[in-house]
Amino acid sequence: MSLKKLPIGIQTFKSIIEENYLYIDKTKIALNLIENHKYVFLSRPRRFGKSLFLDTLSQIFKGSKELFKGLDIYDKWDFNVKYPVIKIDFFGDLRSGKSLEKTILSVLRSNQNNLNVECNDTTHFGSCFKELIENTSKKYNQKVVVLIDEYDKAILDNLDQMEVAKENREIIKGLYSVLKGCDEHLKFVFLTGVSKFSKASIFSGLNMLEDISLNPKYGNICGYTQQDIETTFLPYLKDVDLEKVREWYNGYNFLKDDVYNPFDILLFIKNEFIYTNYWFETGTPSFLIKLIKENDYFIPNLSNMTIGEKLLNSFDIDNLDLEVILYQAGYLTIDKKIIDEENDIIEYKLKLPNKEVKNSLSEYIILTMYKNTNPNNFIRSLRASLKKSNLEDFKNTLVSIFASIPYTNFTNNNIQIYEGFYASIIYVYLQSLGIEIIGEDITNKGRIDLSVFIENKLYIIEFKMDTNKDNALKQVKDKNYAQKYLNQNKDIYLVGINFNEQDKNISSFEWEKL
Repeated sequence: MSLKKLPIGIQTFKSIIEENYLYIDKTKIALNLIENHKYVFLSRPRRFGKSLFLDTLSQIFKGSKELFKGLDIYDKWDFNVKYPVIKIDFFGDLRSGKSLEKTILSVLRSNQNNLNVECNDTTHFGSCFKELIENTSKKYNQKVVVLIDEYDKAILDNLDQMEVAKENREIIKGLYSVLKGCDEHLKFVFLTGVSKFSKASIFSGLNMLEDISLNPKYGNICGYTQQDIETTFLPYLKDVDLEKVREWYNGYNFLKDDVYNPFDILLFIKNEFIYTNYWFETGTPSFLIKLIKENDYFIPNLSNMTIGEKLLNSFDIDNLDLEVILYQAGYLTIDKKIIDEENDIIEYKLKLPNKEVKNSLSEYIILTMYKNTNPNNFIRSLRASLKKSNLEDFKNTLVSIFASIPYTNFTNNNIQIYEGFYASIIYVYLQSLGIEIIGEDITNKGRIDLSVFIENKLYIIEFKMDTNKDNALKQVKDKNYAQKYLNQNKDIYLVGINFNEQDKNISSFEWEKL
């Protein structure tokens, strides 16, 4: 029996079914969604299957029963009742307010043609959208379904030109506000995007909009689960080490199962099991790097971060928060939910999801921030020295890394006087190995600067500047940082590194094995 084709880049449900592409059944989740909600918002990172899920909803409401034969929803939904669907997505030139308005009017014209409905006002998108909903409901004598894909694209595409981003925000706010006055004509409304803006900034008045992004019932609404890999995808992954696939591409979590980005798995199979950064390459985070540099961000925080519920759910272009952007863009994901019942506080511990993101984000930072165009020799040397516990080689490699950073990185700033600068550089190089690292690792006596885990070894690393006149290794020993890990049956190495701001390099490197 031949295997079905892989749906790489295909976002239309009808094409997948009729052209015999592989489909992971999400219709049970879809049915639960449409039976229990009316106004819905979903945030997921790019390339996660949002558009395909939205198109699946479209075919359900249109009553395309034959497309769903063999799927969970087939005998559970009344396909005889058909609903007209208005579908809005953003494409083309969105780099100015004028271009955005032109795009919206074009999308509305396309919907008019598809539904055979006319609007009298074809020059103002707000009036046209309202007419389109009302006239469609009247023509078909049925409530209307509105599906909006990538609702935030016109803003996110312009974060490098903030005035345009703000102008576009007001334009799409005007478009979405139309929904509030059309409730009697609407059956179901579903919006997807990457970011979660506050209701005040985008969805003014749409208090009925339910955000299901972190609702555990819908945690697997997009992405492939481990069960999918071990069942449906198993024939495509013959003789492949599934544990290695999991380490590389699994790990995204939205309060249910850990999931894979579909784009990664499909391209991994297509490219005959080559491990590389398929998802990461589709969108370089240049704007994130700009934020990291402007705010002198302590990069090791990426490996050990806890943020509040409100912060996680709000994206504000007037006050950009790096942690929120990293989470919503998919570079960080949820490790666990922390509930403080006594103080009624909910927080989320975040993590880098998998080896692809750890490697790729770190290498991108190395290339763009530290201007090292060929870091692979350093990376190989670091891996070998840590695996073999060759601390002398480890030290020499770090010295070479700092010596390779162009002097222009130090001009017009004084970052070389801060421990955080050196810790960030060492962190990104080690993180590019894809190993487990904890920055600012909390103990009962203080915080370990870096805890580095590789195979059966643990390196506890402390950094100090010479100007502090403190000995880094002495602090590790005096505060007994290793106590936290004594029961883990690992070889533990205590490492103290001091830096000199004039030399911009290591002045002292000491270590002991417990």
